Order: sequence, then C-alpha cells, then structure tokens
Amino acid sequence: MIGVFDSGVGGLTVLRELVARFPHADFVYLADHAHVPYGNRPSEDVVAFTRGCVEDLFQRGAKLVLLGCNTATAVALRRLQQEWLPRSPWAGTHNVLGIVAPTVEAATQTPWAITSPQYPQKYNTDTIAVFGTTRTISSGVYPEEIRKRCPKVTVVQQVCSELAGAIENEAPESALEELVAAGTQAALQQTGNMPPHRAILGCTHFPLVEHLFRKHLPPFTRILSQPEVVADSFEDYLARHSKYLAGNEGGKLSLLTTGDPDDVAATASVFWPDVAKFAKA
Repeated sequence: MIGVFDSGVGGLTVLRELVARFPHADFVYLADHAHVPYGNRPSEDVVAFTRGCVEDLFQRGAKLVLLGCNTATAVALRRLQQEWLPRSPWAGTHNVLGIVAPTVEAATQTPWAITSPQYPQKYNTDTIAVFGTTRTISSGVYPEEIRKRCPKVTVVQQVCSELAGAIENEAPESALEELVAAGTQAALQQTGNMPPHRAILGCTHFPLVEHLFRKHLPPFTRILSQPEVVADSFEDYLARHSKYLAGNEGGKLSLLTTGDPDDVAATASVFWPDVAKFAKA
C-alpha cells in the first residue's frame, strides 16, 4: 500500500495522476482537515501534524508515504527523513517522500541526489518563475534547491495568496483568471518583462487553472505542473524500489480525513469530480 498525505484535498490532483499511472496499486489518502490550513501555523505544529499523519498511514499498512503538500514538504519532510524516521520503529523498511524534489529535478534537469553544480547545468542562465502559496514561497525551498544545482539561474517567486482558496470555493472562471493574470504579471515585473523559461506551479491546487497560466504566460514558457512531474518521478523511484509495490495488486483506493467526511465531499469533487467518498480517519 502507498500512502499520500495532504493537509487538505489539493493533493488529490497528484493522487489522481498516480492512480492513473499505477491502476493495480493500493493507495490510501489522508487529509488532515482537523488542522487545515497549515500555512498559518508554526513550523513545529506542521512537523508534528505531518509526523502524526505519516505514522497513521504506516500503521494502516503503507510502507511508502508521499507528502502531496508543498507546505508539509517544505517545512517537515527533511526533519522527518533525517531526525524522526531513522529512530522510529519503521526505520529501514518504510520511507517518506515529498513533491518538492521531483519539481526541482524537472526544473533543473538534475537528479535530486546531485546537490552541487555539474556541467552543463552549472552554466545555465535560464529564468524560472515559481508560483505558490504564502508559506511555500516564504520557505524559500525552491530557490534554495534550484540554486544548489544551477547557481546562475534566476529564480523569481510570486505569491498567489488567494488563488487556492478561490479554486476550492469554485469561484467563477473570470475571478480565477483575474487572480492568475495578476500573479503572472507580477512575476513578469520581477523579470523586467523577460519571459521565464520555466514556470513552476508550486501548489497542488494550481493544476486546475493551468490553462489560465498558459493563457497569461509567454508561449514558450514551459509550465511544470506537479501531478505529471511527481508521477514521472514516482514511476522512476518505484522502478528502482519495487519492494514498495509488493503486494499492491488490488487497485484499492481509500480516502480518509481527520475532519468531517460530509463536509469534505463537496470540496473534494472540485479536484476529482467522480472521487470516491471520504471516511473518518
């Protein structure tokens, strides 16, 4: 069984792509609606909540858990991998991954394990725009990790603070486009109106409005949307670590929330129209 965790339902965009890629694998998705949103919480709380949900997924039988949340990945993943998991009962048999690493790999064309500039990436002078929520952008994780691998790349970050909420609340297309247009224009102002070579949609909500980013970004800007990017990387990872697929032959999907399943249902359908019903974790 493979676990996917998010503070809410945005991670369903990633889960949906993973289910399509691995139709015979068993997945369990856990959304921490009891504590959502994570963006305005202290880092120690984010780490504690994320660790608790990962433990829950491990106890339910998942040996591999993907943090399908940019905030949880940026704030908690390193602590979990380096400090908690090696001392836990699951050390050596279980693992936790995040969605920042695959995104950075795609943006820099450099494997995550390579953390120093290599030829030819160390001479890359491209411009990369990162769009995300306030907490993800303020963490600085994307510029930090990109510049480790491509130190000459220009990274501009743009907070789209209202966009995720507008998507969840099913705002009219015109309102969503207005927010996307404002965000892309602000990013272009940072570059002196020089078109970015790549644009990272650093929030799992944003794939639902990728067409609007495409409309307002220059034609040759490559958009990196996390469901596809993460699924590509996950596919490669599982090819190298097939033990995590052992016994995953039923194609079962379980959706859990720490909140009220009935309250979650309407919002979840925004991200996956025919999604299965959530149950109480």
